[in-house]
Amino acid sequence: MDGSAKAVTKGAPVATQGSYDGPPDYRVVGKHGIFPKLTHDEVERFNFLAQMNRHLAARVLPGVKAAFDTRVEPAFKSEHGRDFKDRHEVRRALAKDPYWRLWSALRRSTMEIRQQAGRWATLRQREELAQRAQALIGDDQDRLVLDPAMPLPRYIAAIDHHCMPGSYHTEYGPGDVANAANYDSGLFATTGGMLGRYNDGGGQAVVQWVKANLPDFKPKRILDIGCGLGHNAVPIAQAFPDAEVVAVDVGAPMLRYGLARAKSLGVNNIRFVQANVESLPQFADGGFDWVQSTMFLHETSYASMKRIFAESFRLLAPGGFVLHVEQPQYAPTMPLFEQAMRDWDAFYNAEPFWTKMHEVDLDAWMAEAGFPAETILHGGVMAVVDTTLFPDVAQEKGEDYGRKAAWHVVGARKEVV
Repeated sequence: MDGSAKAVTKGAPVATQGSYDGPPDYRVVGKHGIFPKLTHDEVERFNFLAQMNRHLAARVLPGVKAAFDTRVEPAFKSEHGRDFKDRHEVRRALAKDPYWRLWSALRRSTMEIRQQAGRWATLRQREELAQRAQALIGDDQDRLVLDPAMPLPRYIAAIDHHCMPGSYHTEYGPGDVANAANYDSGLFATTGGMLGRYNDGGGQAVVQWVKANLPDFKPKRILDIGCGLGHNAVPIAQAFPDAEVVAVDVGAPMLRYGLARAKSLGVNNIRFVQANVESLPQFADGGFDWVQSTMFLHETSYASMKRIFAESFRLLAPGGFVLHVEQPQYAPTMPLFEQAMRDWDAFYNAEPFWTKMHEVDLDAWMAEAGFPAETILHGGVMAVVDTTLFPDVAQEKGEDYGRKAAWHVVGARKEVV
């Protein structure tokens, strides 16, 4: 923590105006009805991780660029007599540099510590969390449709995504929600609070984008694919209270936790369904006005993503919209150094499809799925900053101080025949 910040003996740290520019204290995280209970030391471990992540991004990462400019790139040109031809050459050259190795090792360590911190907190209260989830779900079983016989896709079953043991699907006992609680409890620390108290900044951003760009759009049925614990589906359901939202994922713990979470927040128009979104025969052709995903496609695979696009087209009603929110694609205008740094997650954070997904020609794939080229749309989506966590954003006329997460939306409108 910045030495100029003043602390008090009880409650969250308090800083003089303008003296502290770090992540908010973890104690302000939104504690909905299924949120795990954390001890003092578990909270401080998450606070340390938030501070460490900010330090790596703000203080250490710029040194990687300096090392690239002064050592890595000149050495490559001297040895090969040419510039880098692609991001993979840049990545391999960076991996030989001691400063990059330091930054990479620290970043990987923070991810592993973050996952273990969440596991320590949630596994010790696994049975209690399962009981709390069941109590919240109650007899509302029609809003939770599970399929224990559903085969997991390999890209889920074989990978511990972002270093989370067991990924989204592993169950440790009847009614389990532990991995979902782990994911939810650590996200605030990983992002430094920039997704808001309830980690729902992605969903809020999608709603903001839709209302700004499609002001006359009034969907009655919305399908959120790869919904995880529903943290992005909830803001959508809140923004369109007259719509039925169907949230689909392969992970039963995520779906149980998601319904319990939504109900505790007073959101009652979401149904959580366990299914593989590559094929959803339980839903009729043209049954949804809006099909959407938020930071999901990079956790699929090359072949499955094409099937997901085709299934989205089938499920969409004429005049409806499909919207997929992801990190920006690797366009020719993006510097190779930036591409290589963005690829870090593919090689060191258990996100193997990340690199391939971000070079896909999305327009071509949307057209192949059935959307005419003239209906395809692109846009920039900016996370909604929670000004109760970052009051200086409001005070400084919207300057983001690096706290906003920028995403890219690709979508299309299904033509009315």
